[in-house]
Amino acid sequence: MSSSDVPDGPVLVFQGDSITDAGRRRAETAPNRPAGLGSGYAALVASTLTGTQPERGWTCYNRGVGGDKVEDLAARWDADCLSLAPDVLSVLVGVNDFWYTVSGDHDGTPERYERGYRELLDRTREAHPDVSLLIGEPFALPGSSTIDEEWNLHFDAYQQAARRVAEAYDALWIPYQSTFEDALDEAPVSYWAADGVHPTPAGHYRMAQAWLNAFRTLDERT
Repeated sequence: MSSSDVPDGPVLVFQGDSITDAGRRRAETAPNRPAGLGSGYAALVASTLTGTQPERGWTCYNRGVGGDKVEDLAARWDADCLSLAPDVLSVLVGVNDFWYTVSGDHDGTPERYERGYRELLDRTREAHPDVSLLIGEPFALPGSSTIDEEWNLHFDAYQQAARRVAEAYDALWIPYQSTFEDALDEAPVSYWAADGVHPTPAGHYRMAQAWLNAFRTLDERT
């Protein structure tokens, strides 16, 4: 894609871990390319915005990386976020900050997670003061083999930390946990996310709808 092919409209950047990554081809760095957007909610959102609002010229990037924690995002933030000059930034991170702590691969706490998250957004607002933020709620679906008692007892502290960050930075909040809990009234956990964390296509669809519902609030502000 040449520079003349890049839409001259608002820039939307998706950031996060494997849920956002969704198998994207990382070598494809140009915006609005199917391979670069992956097969998850980010691609569904980008398809909806570009397909329903062609006059706005949306420029959509997915920079999610599987396995990332907040500190991993921080290490690549200049290249994978700030350099893209986002007008809208969507972040979903937190599952690995907890999961790797439970497995013994990370010395994490909710306080460390929240502090790192705030530092990330401080850098973002310093570089791009007018950026609009959407923060996704980290989620874990009960009823799968992955989500055991440790998750049930302690993961909500990370969700609460993410919510505090969203409120502190006037970010739109995407309530993924309740979105999936409502979905469990319609179909079992395996239908939405077999391991309780990584969504199926149906789960990604529900995530995209929750994202777009939150984003409509941003459109109403502007």
